[in-house]
This record gives sequence, structure tokens and C-alpha cells, in this order.
Amino acid sequence: MQQRYNQVGLYRLLRLEWLERTARLFLAGNEASVVRRSLQEELKDVFSSSNTETRGSLNKTITVLVRVWGLPPRDLYPLQRDGLRLLSSLPPKEHMVIHWGMVMAVYPFWGSVAAQVGRLLRLQGAVVTSQVQRRLREQYGERETVFRRVHYVLRSFVDWGVLNETGKQRIYTAGIAHEVALEEVIAWLAEAVLRSQPNGALPLNSILNSTSLFPFCLRPISGLRLASFSGRLEVLRHGLEEDLLVLRNEGVSEDRDR
Repeated sequence: MQQRYNQVGLYRLLRLEWLERTARLFLAGNEASVVRRSLQEELKDVFSSSNTETRGSLNKTITVLVRVWGLPPRDLYPLQRDGLRLLSSLPPKEHMVIHWGMVMAVYPFWGSVAAQVGRLLRLQGAVVTSQVQRRLREQYGERETVFRRVHYVLRSFVDWGVLNETGKQRIYTAGIAHEVALEEVIAWLAEAVLRSQPNGALPLNSILNSTSLFPFCLRPISGLRLASFSGRLEVLRHGLEEDLLVLRNEGVSEDRDR
């Protein structure tokens, strides 16, 4: 389970519409192999190029899409199942938060980039790519892959509409903010945040105000109310007045072969 928290993982632009299509295919009951073939056919024109690197990125992109909604790490199966259920019941305009949470749980690097973006937006109202890259290199090491993949995630944020490009190269401002009021969704998202953390525990206020959720405004809610929606969440008293939200120990290990 610990392995994914140290991996960069995301190596291509991840469009929201592709995740939506992938989730719909799995909701229809298709096996992963069928979903892969369907995505190959649907996305082939997007990646059509004489450049072998561009053509090769189609398979890598599909691998990420299928891992998010079809073959996540085993400890994320319940989260995935409930996420698909929410997608099937929520109106499409409210799907973004579910896709965001699932990507962050499967690929914590997404949440790490988002956390730095949200922090910079709060501090200075704008995001400079080099500042995000520097912070992520401090966290993940001085690897060239970190430099490139931060850029892919930021481009994904632009595609999702949560960041806007400015007239200056690689400088972004905040995009559209989305209100999340449905308590069941907030509870699911809180679990997704915890699943993106190695220790699986955070103060409730840190979750509700997390910079990794910078595109969303979460309705205030108590820890006990959140836990009432999921048997996988537990509330502990942290200090005198603060609730600590933790993942229950389910004794589930990650299947690294999936």
C-alpha cells in the first residue's frame, strides 16, 4: 500500500471527459479488457501521430484511466464501488468532485500537486509552474520526471476548468469553484483524502479546508455525521475541541499485481 505514496505515477494529460467515459463503461458492467478496447477505438484519433512517443501515450493514458475506475489498488475497492454508485445517481455537473477524489486516492501525486496549487492560490492568487515544481521536487526528490509530470497535472487542471491560463507562460489563476453540499459526497471525498495520505488520519478541519481540494467549497459538517455515512471512517477526539478523522483498520493489503 505504501508504494503508491512515493510514486509520481501520472505521466500524461488526464482529461475529465475521458474519465467520465471510462466510468460509464465500467458502470455498464464491462470487463477491463473490453473497456481498454473501447477506449483504444474512441481515443485513437486524439493520439494519432507519426511520432511514436505520441502514439505510445495512448496506451499509457488508457492504463491510467482503467486503473482509476476499474483496477485500483485493492484497499480502494470500496471507495471505487461507492464512487461509481455516486456517479450513477448524481447529475453530470456534480461528477467532477468524484473523479477528482478517485484520481487523488489512486495517484496521490495528483493531490500533492493540487495541495501546492491551492496553497499558492491562497497566498498570492496565482500559480507559477516553477514554484509548484520546486515544492514537489522537495517532496518526491530531484527527478526529471517530477518536472515533466507536474506540467501534465497542471494542464489537466486547466482542462477540468479549475485553473485558468494567463497571458504569461506557465502562470495560472483560479478557475471555477464548485460547491459540494451533499453530505454523502463530502463523506466519500473525506475518505478519498485520507486514502491519499500514508497514515490515513487527518483533523476534520484539515480535510474540509484542504488545499488539495482547492476547486471545491465543502459544506461544514461534523465528524460524527461524516462517519455515519461510511463504516470505513472513524472519529477520534484530537486535542480539546478538534475531531480527528481516521480510516478504520480493515486489514486489507494492496494487490500490487493489479
